[in-house]
Amino acid sequence: MIDATVMLTIEGVSYTYPGRTTLSFPDCTLMPGDTAALIGPSGSGKSTLLMLIAGLLEQQTGRIGVAGEELARFHGAARDRWRGRTIGIVLQSFHLLTRLSVLENLTAAQYLSGNAVDVRAARDTLSALGILDLADERPSRMSSGQIQRAAIARAVVNRPRLLLADEPTSSLDDDAAEAALTLLLSESRRLGAALLIATHDRRVKDHVPVIIELRQGLRA
Repeated sequence: MIDATVMLTIEGVSYTYPGRTTLSFPDCTLMPGDTAALIGPSGSGKSTLLMLIAGLLEQQTGRIGVAGEELARFHGAARDRWRGRTIGIVLQSFHLLTRLSVLENLTAAQYLSGNAVDVRAARDTLSALGILDLADERPSRMSSGQIQRAAIARAVVNRPRLLLADEPTSSLDDDAAEAALTLLLSESRRLGAALLIATHDRRVKDHVPVIIELRQGLRA
């Protein structure tokens, strides 16, 4: 039974890609409002664990619980809707829909989660992140910093209870990395969401109270 008061539960989880070493992950829990970082070298499984938590990879062993729900019980379209309502994801390459404006990217996220499309809420989210003036812009005409803010806005527009960020500071200089982390932390606090950041960037440790260290090829 997954504890409904716990935002994220990971117990006995491992994953094996065909022909590769098994990745085993430490047990951990996050409560609402907690912030943690997954730290480890390339190949240690940081992105894999985020994808397992989000249900983008099929779980092989153990249990993953988010907001009182055991992930394994959701399948197909039901899992997609549940993910859209419960989890916000900022991927390393952002994956904004280039044919849509920034505002349309947010309303598409609302629609795909099964929520009602709420343009006012989407615009309020852009305003909170300081990019309301970019609502009608397309990503191809925006700077990398603006795209990053738009990706965070899309991740939080459905007011998720868990926010996942994959290498949000990679390839950023110190000032840009500081700005990205400040945005993620402020948005998670605004929503009361738990925040889990996967990174190999040691600068993140100065901003995050809980560190979960992964080691390459670790077996439980």
